[in-house]
Order: sequence, then structure tokens, then C-alpha cells
Amino acid sequence: MPTSHSYRPSRITSRSPSLRRPSASDRAPNAPRRAASDEEGLERLQKVLAAAGLGSRRSCEELITQGRVEVDRKVISELGVRVNPLRQEIRVDGERLPNPKRVVYMLYKPVGIVTTHYDPSGRSRVVDLVPGDKRVFPIGRLDRMSEGLILVTNDGPLANLLAHPRYGIEKKYHVQVAGVPGPEILDKLRRGVRLAEGSVHAKQIAIRSQHKESSVLEMVLDEGKNREIRRMLARLGHKVHQLKRVAIGKLSMGNLLPGQWRQLSWSEIELLKKDAQRSIGSTAHRSGTFRRGRTSRHEGSTQRTSNPPPRRRRRAGKASSWRKK
Repeated sequence: MPTSHSYRPSRITSRSPSLRRPSASDRAPNAPRRAASDEEGLERLQKVLAAAGLGSRRSCEELITQGRVEVDRKVISELGVRVNPLRQEIRVDGERLPNPKRVVYMLYKPVGIVTTHYDPSGRSRVVDLVPGDKRVFPIGRLDRMSEGLILVTNDGPLANLLAHPRYGIEKKYHVQVAGVPGPEILDKLRRGVRLAEGSVHAKQIAIRSQHKESSVLEMVLDEGKNREIRRMLARLGHKVHQLKRVAIGKLSMGNLLPGQWRQLSWSEIELLKKDAQRSIGSTAHRSGTFRRGRTSRHEGSTQRTSNPPPRRRRRAGKASSWRKK
């Protein structure tokens, strides 16, 4: 097993094992029809081709527009078609693409490794630390000077489910900062700190340990803005010395060392999906409960929400209030 300084991928264990639905107007005229049960696991056709190793996404788009790609024996020549590579037959120049095996790797990203898929400077990337027999990409990101848990996969729908802010997957961090934040600072972090792109906040925060000139915080966030933990703490006067992500949802890093990885089992992947679905349900409940004058959607309730305030009568011909004067 490699040491924590080699950053060479090493396998710890071996365990083999929604997006917006496209409407009828989104589908190309000659695209094959799909049953309702096939709507899950859809990906753009050019993305599936690129994941199969046929080139970049741009070059795969050219394959489609040139009429060299077939889906279920029908030629596809327009972009925008979504397919399920596990259930549909895809051919390029008459040769069938093998059904891809979906993999998800849990990786302990070391400090100094970048999460970008393409780096012009040639720095080491997280995708270089996992097996290279499949085209994979990281889910979310950790900045170069941060370390800890990151997932690497070739499963596009799963990546969207875990990385998109609307699903609110919780991520836990251990953060060493200068000084010891007082109760007022912790309360500000919970209520929200104003940054350039808006207000960000910690869903949970607590002091894990204190030292002479620093302290270690345990923070839980459900957003993914760029370097948000470092920026919100710096704005409140506490510079971040070290930052490590230790959990995503209920999935923790365990005993992995920097640079080590292991493949997730299907039960662990399903656990992540359930966390996302639970977040979607709570979000729908909040939005359905407080819609003005609408029927609550929570558990099929037909009880109306609070009475809407009386509408203000608008003079005929007057521009709407949202229009700029």
C-alpha cells in the first residue's frame, strides 16, 4: 500500500457489484421513441459517445450531424437527442457500442491535486488517481489546496443528482481556522454571509477542538459555490489553514489515506440517491405549503393554504409594476 506522500492510486477494497424530462418538442423528428419506464438514466447522445472513447464531445457531435450514428436502428443526425445507453442499441458506422459499466470511485484527494478534467498546466488531476480503463470525471469539486472525499464516476445522471444545488446533498467538512470563532461568528455563519454571488450559510457548524492560536470547526453545507468556506470565514476574520471534506450525505471517507481510492458498492450508491430524493421531497413540501392560493401538494392534501391578500385594483392601461420605468 502506498504511503500518503506517493499519491499513487491504490485499491483498498474490490466490490464488484432527475433531470428534467425532455418534452416532445425537445426530441428530434427522427429520434426513436422511448417507453415511460426508460426515461430514467437519459444522457445526451454526444456525451455517451464521448464516454465510450470515440473522441471529444465536439467531435462526437460531428459524428451525429454527419449521420454516422444509429439509435435502435434509426439514423440520428440532429443534436439534442437523449438516450439510455444501458437499454438502447447505439451504433457508429454500423458497429455497436458495448453497454458501459457504471462505476463510482471514492477518492481521498490530496492537497495539490486539481479536480478539473482538463488542466493546461499539466498538473496532477483526480482522474489520474483512479483506474484509467474508463472515461470518468469528478462529481463536484475541491480546490487545489483542500483535501478529502471526492467521487469520480462515468455516470452522468448520478453526477447531476449529487452535484446540482437543487438536490441539496449535505457535505461535511473539518476546517482548521486561525483563532477561535465566538458565538456571534458561529451564528453569522448559520444565518448567512454575503458574498459576491449572494448569501451563503452553513447548515450546521460546531467547534470540534480548540488550540492555542487556532481551532477546528465541523461544518455541514448543502451548496457548492466556489471556495465558499474559505471566503465566508475570511470575510469574518478567520483565515482557513486546512480544509478537509469527510462525508457526502451518509457516505464517509473511512480509513482512506491521501491518494487512495475504492469502488463504491451498489448499496452505497443507492444510499446517496435516497439522500438526494429525500432532499427533493422536503424542498417540494416547502414550496407546496407556502404557495399562495394553491392547493398543498404534501401527501395529496386538498386543504387550501392561507387566504391570499386582497388584490390591488390596477388602472386600465397602466404598465405592470415589474416593468422598468
